[in-house]
Amino acid sequence: MSVKLLRVRELVAGVGLLLASAVALSGVGEVGPIVLSVGNLDQELAFYTNTLPFRLIGEEYSNGPELEKLTALPGADTRTATLQLGDERIQLTQFLGLAGRPIPADSRSFDHWFQHIAIVVSDMDRAYQVLRAHKVKHVSTAPQTLPAWNPNAGGIKAFYFRDPEDHVLEVIWFPVGKGDPKWQRARHAESETGARELFLGIDHTAIVVSDTDRSLAFYRDSLGLRVVGGAENWGVEQEHLNQVFGVRLRITALRAERGPGLELLEYLTPPGGRSMPADARVNDLLAWRVRLTADRLPLPILDQRIGASANKSLARDPDGHLLELHSTSP
Repeated sequence: MSVKLLRVRELVAGVGLLLASAVALSGVGEVGPIVLSVGNLDQELAFYTNTLPFRLIGEEYSNGPELEKLTALPGADTRTATLQLGDERIQLTQFLGLAGRPIPADSRSFDHWFQHIAIVVSDMDRAYQVLRAHKVKHVSTAPQTLPAWNPNAGGIKAFYFRDPEDHVLEVIWFPVGKGDPKWQRARHAESETGARELFLGIDHTAIVVSDTDRSLAFYRDSLGLRVVGGAENWGVEQEHLNQVFGVRLRITALRAERGPGLELLEYLTPPGGRSMPADARVNDLLAWRVRLTADRLPLPILDQRIGASANKSLARDPDGHLLELHSTSP
C-alpha cells in the first residue's frame, strides 16, 4: 500500500473522529422535565398532588416578547407549575387567555400524537387500588403482566389511565433484572416515616412514531441519545394494555446522561394511526413537550424549529412531537 494512500486513510479517520467529537459535544446531556399543556391548572394540580403523590415545587407566570418568540403565539401568557416525584420533574403549563384545543375524544394509543409518562410503582396491586379509589379513567382494562416468552419485557406489569384532561399516564412495575437498577433500590428503600414508597418516580416518556429508523436518525444520530434497549411486543396482554387490538409494537428505549428515558413506539400493526394535526400548536392539550438540554443546539434541530428565544428553541421531531431545547452555551 502506498504512503499516499495511507496518508489519505489517516486523514479520513481523523475527520471521522472530529465529526464524532462534534456530535458528542452537541449531544443532549439531559432529558426533562416533561411539559404538559393543560387547560385548567388548578384541576390538574389537584389530580397530580392528591390522586398521585407529586410534590409542588413552585409556580411561575411568564409573558412578553421572549415567550411569544419561543411559542410562536402572539400574546402568550402562561402559568406553570413544577412538580416532582422521586428524582424526576414534570411541568404543567396553562396558556392564560389563549386556551388550546382539548385532546380529541376519539384518541387512541396508536395515533401519532400519543405520548405518556411512565410512573414506576413498588407494588402494582396497591397502586391500582389507589387509582381505582380515585375513579381514574381507564385506558387499559386492568393492569397487565407481559408474558414470560418475551425476553425483554416478560414479567413487567403496566396499566394505562388518563388524567382529568385525558393526558395518558402509565404506572409500571419492573421485576428483578428488568428496567433501570435504580428502581429495584428505590423499591426496597424506606421513606422518612419508615414506610416504603408506592409511587417512585418517572422512568420514561413514550411517543408514537411512524418509522423507528427515521426517528433514530433524529434522536440518536443528530441529538446524541443512546439506545439502551428494545422489544417487540404483541399478544392479548399488549392489546388490553393499549386498547389496540391486533397490535404488534416495536419499542426502542433511548437515554441521555441524566433524566428519564425516551421511548419510541412504532405500531407495526394495525394500520390506521392518525398523524399529528398539521395545525397543532403548543397550547393544544395534545402538545406535550420534552425538554432537552445540550451544550449547543444541533443544526438539524435548528432546521426544524418553530420558535426561538435566547438559548431556547421549540422544534418538532419527524412525527410532529414538540421538543423544547435548551442550550448551555451562548
